[in-house]
Amino acid sequence: MDIYLKLFEVLFPVFFVVGIGYYLGKNNPKIDTTFITTFAANIGTPAMIIYALTSTSLSFEIFKDYFWYYLIAIAAFTIIGVVFLFFLKTKDIVRELPPFIMPNTGNMGLPICLFAYGSQGLGVAAAISALIILCHFTLGIFLADRKFDLSVILKNPPFYAIIISVIFLYFKIELPVFIENTTFLLMYATIFLILMSLGIALTRFKVFSFKKAFISSIGRVILGPIIGLSIIKYFNLSGFAAGVLLIQCSMPSAVLNYLLASIYSPKKIVDSVASTIVVSTIMSFATIPVVVFFALKYFN
Repeated sequence: MDIYLKLFEVLFPVFFVVGIGYYLGKNNPKIDTTFITTFAANIGTPAMIIYALTSTSLSFEIFKDYFWYYLIAIAAFTIIGVVFLFFLKTKDIVRELPPFIMPNTGNMGLPICLFAYGSQGLGVAAAISALIILCHFTLGIFLADRKFDLSVILKNPPFYAIIISVIFLYFKIELPVFIENTTFLLMYATIFLILMSLGIALTRFKVFSFKKAFISSIGRVILGPIIGLSIIKYFNLSGFAAGVLLIQCSMPSAVLNYLLASIYSPKKIVDSVASTIVVSTIMSFATIPVVVFFALKYFN
C-alpha cells in the first residue's frame, strides 16, 4: 500500500498543475504564454540546471556516467525513429526525427524524479536534462533546418549554465548560499510555470494524422522505457539513479521540438511534430504511472 501512496504523491502534483494549464487554455484560448517561454529559456532553466547539478550532492562521476548512459539511449531512440518513420513512409525522415530523439526530460521528467527520489534524484535527472538541452540546440536545429548553426547555442543561456555547473562539479566548488537560495526559488517557480504551459500547449496543438502520431508515440513512450531497462541491465545499474534513468527514458516528446520545428521546418513537418507531441503526452498519462511504479518498486 505504501508504494501506491508514494506513486500518488509523485504524480498528482505534476498532473494537477498540467491540468491547471489545460483548464486555463480551454477557458482563454488567447492566453499569452510568451512570458513563460522567455522566462524559462533565459532565467528559469539556467537556474534550475545550476541548482540541480550543484546543490543536490551530485558528484562529477555520476554526472559523467549518466550523461553517457543517456547518450546511448539517444542513439537507440534515433535508430527506432528512423525505423518507424521508414515504415510509415515518411518523406522527410530527418526533420521528423526530433520527437523520437528528445523527450520531455525537463518539463515533466525533472519534477517527477524530484518527487520520486528527492534532491539526489533531481541531480541525476538534471544531468540527463542537460544533455537533452544541448541536443535541442545542436542536433535538434540541425535536423529541423538541415544545417548546423553554432551561433544559436552560443546565444543560449542554459548552455553556459551547464558549463558553469560542470566546472563547479569537477572542482568540487561549493555554490555560494545566496546563489543556491536564489536558484532554488527560481527552479520551483520554473517547474510550476513550464508544467502549466504544457497544459496550455495541449489545448492549442492539433492532431493532423492520428494513426501516424499514435504509431510514432508508441516508439516514444512504450519503447523508450524498454531502452532504459536494457541500458540498466547491460551496465548492471541499481538504486535511485537507475530509477531516474528509466523514468527519463519514458517521457513523451518535448514541446521544444515543436518550437524549433516551427522556426526551421516547413508547415507539414510542424503539423506532424505537433501531432506526435500531443498524442505521446496524452499516452504518457497512462504509461508514466506504470513506469514510476516499477522504478519505485525495483530501484529505490
